[in-house]
Amino acid sequence: MSDDPANTARALPLKALDTTAEHPWPVRHLAPKIADYVARMPPVWVEGQVLNLKRWNQLYFLTLRDTDLDMSLNVTVPAAALGPVAESVRDGSHLVVHARPTFHTKKGSLGLAADEVRLLGVGELLARIEHLKSVLAAEGLFDLDRKVPLPFLPGTIGLVCAQQGDAEHDVVSNARARWPQVAFEIRRVTVQGPSAVPEVSRAIAELDADPRVEVIVVARGGGSFEDLLPFSNESLVRAAAACRTPLVSAIGHHLDTPLLDLVADYRASTPTDAAKRVVPDVVEERARAVQLRTRIRRAISQTLAREQDRLDSIRSRPVLARPEDALVARAQDVGARRDAMRRAVDQVVTHESTRVAGLAAQLRSLSPAATLDRGYAVVQTPDGTVVRSPDDTRAGEVLRIRVARGELAATVGPTPR
Repeated sequence: MSDDPANTARALPLKALDTTAEHPWPVRHLAPKIADYVARMPPVWVEGQVLNLKRWNQLYFLTLRDTDLDMSLNVTVPAAALGPVAESVRDGSHLVVHARPTFHTKKGSLGLAADEVRLLGVGELLARIEHLKSVLAAEGLFDLDRKVPLPFLPGTIGLVCAQQGDAEHDVVSNARARWPQVAFEIRRVTVQGPSAVPEVSRAIAELDADPRVEVIVVARGGGSFEDLLPFSNESLVRAAAACRTPLVSAIGHHLDTPLLDLVADYRASTPTDAAKRVVPDVVEERARAVQLRTRIRRAISQTLAREQDRLDSIRSRPVLARPEDALVARAQDVGARRDAMRRAVDQVVTHESTRVAGLAAQLRSLSPAATLDRGYAVVQTPDGTVVRSPDDTRAGEVLRIRVARGELAATVGPTPR
């Protein structure tokens, strides 16, 4: 390769599409091209949160951070452009700046050169929160049917709180005073300013993924409207909505309602109130158990007494007090009916016997046997025909002669002359 810069420049590809691994652009050649491309970009209005605000001579240097994602740009603002809002701007403030994109060729970094700055006031921030609230409500993130009931007695409580402050002490001390065996999994994070949203969201996700944690408490000891803005951030609210573990919001405010309160499963007015809500009081529970046990015993005793009275009343009835009386009455009835039946049968038998005797007498009086008893006889031919005339017989024919005590046989002789 030639040492002549002119020859080197002539040897470089003219377009980016012409570069190859064998013929690349050096950084010193690419950086001015990027700067020239960025310089042709039009100015733009950009909104963000202030970080690392510093002043040097007549310039302010700050980092403008996105409120939802971990992205930021360095901004240079002339003191004159900041003007009357200079005293109000600090880390955590929300700004809208009119700036032109710039590219620092030596550092290879993209930045913004602002010429106009507007500080977002409380009214505008409230309007934006109300708009976000309506959007999230339309998606159903605040619906009551999404709320998850808090466990009666959690074994482990996840706590998201400030690195320094009273919120942790209020939750832990009050919870353990009510139930000493309760355990805590604590995530100490930044609860205000630009770092609050990503740190709180990450802490919620970590505790939600821990199978030991049965309820999560996000606690903060109150603060101004601006201090509580992270708890109305869309990214943080959606992270809380995605949490499967029951979530308690204990921001500790009175006048404002951060959106985290609406998406949480339970809103506590203070960290102390959150501790009382997620952990039952052992003394109260024992007293309630004793009271319930007494009520159960009283109810059982009353039920047994009532049923015993009913049983005694039933047993005092004649049918149960002297059940043999019913049997005696039935036995007497059966005996009477049996006697009546016997008498009826005897009467029928006697009557029928008398009737049979009369019929027998009539039969005997009409029977040929009675005539035979008087010495008469009945003469019959062999075929049983009664002989009534001598003409009914033939000579030599054997006749049957029936008498009262038997039969005789006789042969017909010739008729005497």
